[in-house]
Amino acid sequence: MATDTVTMTETVDLADVDLFDLRWHADGPPHELFARMRAEAPVRWNPLPDGSGCWTVMRHAEVAAVSRDTETFSSYRAGVFLHPDQVVPLDLARNLLLYMDPPQHTQYRLILQRAFTPHAVRALEGRIRARVTRVIDAVIERGSCDLVAELAVQVPLGVITDLLGVPDEDFQQFLGWTVEIEEAQRSPEPAAALEAFGRMGAYLAEQIERQTAEGRSDSVVTALRDGQVDGRDLTDTEILVFFALLAFAGHDTTRNTTSSGMLALLQRPEALAELRADAGLIPGAVEEILRWTSVVQWFNRTATADAELAGQAISAGDRVVMWYASASRDEAVFEDPQTFDIHRVKPDHDAFGGGGRHFCLGSGLARLELRVIFEEVIRRMADVRLAGEIARLPTSWANALVHLPVTFTPGPREG
Repeated sequence: MATDTVTMTETVDLADVDLFDLRWHADGPPHELFARMRAEAPVRWNPLPDGSGCWTVMRHAEVAAVSRDTETFSSYRAGVFLHPDQVVPLDLARNLLLYMDPPQHTQYRLILQRAFTPHAVRALEGRIRARVTRVIDAVIERGSCDLVAELAVQVPLGVITDLLGVPDEDFQQFLGWTVEIEEAQRSPEPAAALEAFGRMGAYLAEQIERQTAEGRSDSVVTALRDGQVDGRDLTDTEILVFFALLAFAGHDTTRNTTSSGMLALLQRPEALAELRADAGLIPGAVEEILRWTSVVQWFNRTATADAELAGQAISAGDRVVMWYASASRDEAVFEDPQTFDIHRVKPDHDAFGGGGRHFCLGSGLARLELRVIFEEVIRRMADVRLAGEIARLPTSWANALVHLPVTFTPGPREG
């Protein structure tokens, strides 16, 4: 399908399209198909290979409506993936913020929220820049690297290990867990990450004991240890699942935005040159990169009652999938949405979700990390350019690269 995607997009009967078929995503998100769906079938029934189906929601307005109406469209009822037990059993996954509905979601979110306040995030800039500097130092003299493995993976996961208060020597262990959870998300086997969760549980118990003995009170681990809901301490299972969420979701999206954003710039040398000449443009460019890449392409909700979206009758129990990657290029919201424009006025993109209670808790931290990464890469990797074939992750859920080889002329460590 990838070799003739444009033709297929123009001629295929939308009623027959399975938007989760990996062939549509072989060359990245199928934005031509998304555009046609926004125009002709903004809310449509998507048949699935097992004979079931779901509603695909393609426009910004309807994605926002589903996101904000947690009473009608539930995360808790059947989870956020199409298979309820996709990564771990649903009963365990329901301890994740992603799977909660208010008021439970509100109570649990407050436990972590203090770690991500604007003040707390701003205080991290020096540590983040120092980490980015160390990561670039490791490759700069070679004049080449794989921007995924050697930079995009290294920085966000390192920031998360810092927040969790765990030592740098455990980085590879964390990386292994996140890879297992990522692979489980694509696996046909339900609960594929259970073994990784078990190892994380044992490690977390060690960290709680160590950080308690050290008298630490400044890490996310200690925030979880001291967290309470309705006057009771969090259970071991609740703490473990919070921990796993941060270890995976806290770095995965920023990693993918870094690599996909760099690819967008490498494909547009004139934009890269502008940013190199004026670093003050980078914060705005980060917002356009977030809109352009929208690396989490979709999440599921389940209708708790009969409803209507864009004239389509939704029945109680139906699965409703919000396509953020499509909503972030909605012609009704964005002028010339298929053009990458680093000068675009801050867009109301859906890279952090469609708003409402599940708006990404770590959005401020992600923006800071991305700004610092692009500032340092663009400054120190002069004339950075593609040096080989890129490779994509085979999934419809994420817009993700696994290899992005580049070459560059080494630049100075200090600006």
